[in-house]
Amino acid sequence: MPSTGIVPPAICVCRSARKSIRAIKKWCDDYFYLKHRQEQRGIGGLFFDDLNTPDFDHCFAFMQAVGNGYADAYLPIVERRKATPYGERERHFQLYRRGRYVEFNLVWDRGTLFGLQTGGRTESILMSMPPLVRWEYDYQPEPGSPEAALSEFIQVRDWL
Repeated sequence: MPSTGIVPPAICVCRSARKSIRAIKKWCDDYFYLKHRQEQRGIGGLFFDDLNTPDFDHCFAFMQAVGNGYADAYLPIVERRKATPYGERERHFQLYRRGRYVEFNLVWDRGTLFGLQTGGRTESILMSMPPLVRWEYDYQPEPGSPEAALSEFIQVRDWL
């Protein structure tokens, strides 16, 4: 599916998990922020680690609720958009956005940095990177294009 911003699906996915997401949305927004670009990695979502309170059953129920909420919201979006045309322009933009993923992982991601700084197996650590990416100097999408619309989505906002 193209990595462009479309408001109703974004709101639908976030609102479906509203009860579960509120407590950890800020953590996600803060963690997945590219300070050097002043933009979010994506439109937001969930991020947490070391989930262990109050007990296993509570944590497991939380994970099930989150998973079911996203599946219930996301699968209809995929079904509606699966025939959306996808060509060279969309592929070019996908590779560009993958570049942002690589930037985040190499500059900010705690796990990647920990592995590289503590003598971890570099090859294994870097295997999480996409095999093809693209960078462009001062990339500017065509005004009014779906790619340009994404800029509205990579700013912190309350989707709930």
